[in-house]
Amino acid sequence: MNVTLDKVAGGFQFLEGPVWMAARGELLFSDIPADRIYRLQAGTVSVFREPSHQANGNTLDPQGRLVTCEHQTRRVTRTEPDGMVVPLATHFEGRRLNSPNDVVCARDGAIYFSDPPYAVQPEDRELDFQGVFCWRAGTLTCLARDFLKPNGLCFSPDESRLYIADTEAGHIRVGDRVFCKVERPDGIRCDRAGNLYVAAMKAVEIFDPTGRKTGEIRLPERPANLAFGDADRRTLYLCARTSLYRARVPIAGAGF
Repeated sequence: MNVTLDKVAGGFQFLEGPVWMAARGELLFSDIPADRIYRLQAGTVSVFREPSHQANGNTLDPQGRLVTCEHQTRRVTRTEPDGMVVPLATHFEGRRLNSPNDVVCARDGAIYFSDPPYAVQPEDRELDFQGVFCWRAGTLTCLARDFLKPNGLCFSPDESRLYIADTEAGHIRVGDRVFCKVERPDGIRCDRAGNLYVAAMKAVEIFDPTGRKTGEIRLPERPANLAFGDADRRTLYLCARTSLYRARVPIAGAGF
């Protein structure tokens, strides 16, 4: 894809979890080792939350509340309008989660997240699998247990498909079907035309709704995650190791 890539800010440790907060016109993103969530507003970066409990993935629910995967506490939380952080998912069948990684919300309020063991020592694990879960109205359900390293998730524009990246397997799945093969995929997002953007080993790779690769965006650093933002949702924000980048794209991002 022919785009102009701009470096917004640098000097971070390991960036992840970008999410556009439309109501406030700002981008939030995580720096996992720094134990912070940052805010980008009107070109200025500031600390939104410290400590963040090594926050990784972030998303919004339909009410505009921040939902976060926390590595250190091994939980998924929601931030209420008054700033209170409420734990949503901490255990499955009486056992602690591994280290929730990435998260996406459906329009009906259900929260889907991946749970690989990246941030937990082998001797501290309580689950013997790496799952993808759905939290709905206080009930946690395991959707799949057969991933090697489940990672990024996103919905197609009409929510008929839930795309899930398996970093270790090197592909994106929809249900039990391999949608496309990608070298070490991480964060993923869809635009309103149904194209899938994948933060991969060497670039952001772009696939059409049939799984055919149609382009890529090269970065100076390895990308980890991405989010559409700005008022028209046509700015693609890219978290790439130590820096935050952005590029204007022709099609707006899907979701709310």
